[in-house]
Amino acid sequence: MAAASAAVRMLPDGGADDEERWLAEGIAGVQQNAFYMHRALDSNNLKDALKYSAQMLSELRTSRLSPHKYYELYMRAFDEMRKLEMFFREETRRGSCSVVDLYELVQHAGNVLPRLYLLCTVGSVYIKSKEAPAKDVLKDLVEMCRGIQHPLRGLFLRSYLSQISRDKLPDIGSEYEGDAESINDAVEFVLQNFIEMNKLWVRMQHQGPVREKEKRGKERNELRDLVGKNLHVLSQIEGVDLDMYKETVLPRILEQVVNCKDDLAQFYLMDCIIQVFPDEYHLQTLETLLSAFPQLQPSVDIKTVLSQLMDRLSNYAASSPEVLSEFLQVEAFAKFSNAIGKVIEAQPDMPVVGAVTLYVSLLTFTLRVHPDRLDYVDQVLGACVKKLSGKAKLEDSRATKQIVALLSAPLEKYSNIVTALELSNYPRVMDYLDNATTKVMAVVIIQSIMKNTTCISTSDKIEALFDLIKGLIKDMDGAQDDELDEEDFKEEQNSVARLIHMLYNDDHEEMLKILCTVQKHILLGGPKRLTFTVPSLVFSALKLVRRLQGQDGDVTGEDVPATPKKIFQILHQTIEALSCVPSPELALRLYLQCAEAANDCDLEPVAYEFFTQAFILYEEEIADSKAQITAIHLIIGTLQRMNIFGVENRDTLTHKTTGYSAKLLKKPDQCRAVYACSHLFWTDDQDGIMDGERVLLCLKRALRIANAAQQMANATRGSSRSVTLFIEILNK
Repeated sequence: MAAASAAVRMLPDGGADDEERWLAEGIAGVQQNAFYMHRALDSNNLKDALKYSAQMLSELRTSRLSPHKYYELYMRAFDEMRKLEMFFREETRRGSCSVVDLYELVQHAGNVLPRLYLLCTVGSVYIKSKEAPAKDVLKDLVEMCRGIQHPLRGLFLRSYLSQISRDKLPDIGSEYEGDAESINDAVEFVLQNFIEMNKLWVRMQHQGPVREKEKRGKERNELRDLVGKNLHVLSQIEGVDLDMYKETVLPRILEQVVNCKDDLAQFYLMDCIIQVFPDEYHLQTLETLLSAFPQLQPSVDIKTVLSQLMDRLSNYAASSPEVLSEFLQVEAFAKFSNAIGKVIEAQPDMPVVGAVTLYVSLLTFTLRVHPDRLDYVDQVLGACVKKLSGKAKLEDSRATKQIVALLSAPLEKYSNIVTALELSNYPRVMDYLDNATTKVMAVVIIQSIMKNTTCISTSDKIEALFDLIKGLIKDMDGAQDDELDEEDFKEEQNSVARLIHMLYNDDHEEMLKILCTVQKHILLGGPKRLTFTVPSLVFSALKLVRRLQGQDGDVTGEDVPATPKKIFQILHQTIEALSCVPSPELALRLYLQCAEAANDCDLEPVAYEFFTQAFILYEEEIADSKAQITAIHLIIGTLQRMNIFGVENRDTLTHKTTGYSAKLLKKPDQCRAVYACSHLFWTDDQDGIMDGERVLLCLKRALRIANAAQQMANATRGSSRSVTLFIEILNK
């Protein structure tokens, strides 16, 4: 031990060139002594073979090399030790030397490290010879290796012990199997070696100056597989059944993981446990495994490890329908939910993104294992709301991204927004998103509805839906108009308009409620949105009017049945809002559409009112000459198709229309509008008007305007282009 203590020297400060030189010197020492060892082996000189092998192994006593370089040197020596082991085996087989004598002989080596490497090598032969129980030799070796306490040298020595013993464990079915207790001895040997290796590995972090802490962390990371191999060996032992794993293996491993209080070791070893042991074992020991997570260091990336565990178990659940019953028996969801709550409680400084990521993993697990349990899904969302409560809207982009993932998961799983609308905590989670992300999420929801052609058929569901997509249908608090990209805004509003067209119910009363709900929300949307959303609502309402054609009734109160009159009242209020935008041209078109629908429903007063509103808009709001031309032709075309008006009302409307036509700015436009009015006095339907005298008056008036236009043209440009007007009149 004194020699070992003397050998514990800190790695001296040296550059990469120095380290390469030290490695080269070490390799040269190994090769030189290996040469003499081989020569002694060839001449069957056991004494010299042991002497030179000990000198060769003394090169591993260096403290100058980094773990990466030390590994290179170790592998050179390891290769030579395999040859020495073969020689020992051959010698004992021939009877030239007793393995017991050899086991005692190598213990006379001068330095502790070479002595223990030789002892492990001969121990391998000793077990192979079966002259002593494997468990006794292994116990002896694992205890003796305590003689090396230098972290790096001790790790590689125990790694060597693990390597040469892994095929010689007294396992069930193994040629080295002993009595009924031998399996416990095999497990105890591996566990003890693992625990000692982990202690050495952790101790490396605390050696050397503080300024090199990060460097030591990287070096330790390179050595992690040396420790993890022990867990792999444990998982391969046939005798480790579920009971032994539950009672002995897992508690001992977790005890070491928790007690080492090292974040790197805890993260890596928890990950190892999850990866190397069977999923069935994890499921049956879930409570024990999860109980360790809240005890880990706050700096451990628990979310990644827990996510991997849930991912593995959800894949296991998907592997067979029979497995699902096991998940219900062990109450896997409740245990995961409880564990995540305890982890978050144990780490009050955990960033929001970490907590939300845990809930995303739990929700993914729930949707894959218990897709029919909406209460579980809502419970996860509720736990997330609880974690976020008291906080303002999220500004951390990573946390926001995780919230979007959390909200998107149910949409992707159920392919039906109606299911998501049943989750009471869904909108509460959305409330924590910033305005921009709320819009993005709203677009995702609408796209999901479009993709799956989901029919939302009740006013309650639509109320809940519009609450979710409120970022698109009204201005959010604190939102700045100048932040909006015009193209993005148009795309968003067009998606809302498409959504309105998809709302449908065969029941007329419920459809009317739906329209009223939509109207309530879109009228709060502000002037910029109305031009996109009002037309969709109007045409959806007109579809219902067509279905109700022939029904009538007086409109009194709110609870009246769905009748065309009731719907036209709603339409009148809705279109009226467009007049304030202002968007008079669009409002005028919609009034005319409604007038035509009222005509088909035999509602003369309603149709007349819509025309009246259209004329008021024309007179008071439409000032642009091109817009006036378009508007007057729309009025003429709509009025021509109307067959419900009595003589008085029709005369009033046609008189107004011809008057407006004659007052357009340009003579050619006046002419075309006036001769178009001639159609108002001659219609071909069954109850049509055939007033030839007034048709002739219109055409003569158009002719006078055409003459005046030609005279003006000749006076100003000397042009006869207005002759086309005469041809058009002739055609009429």
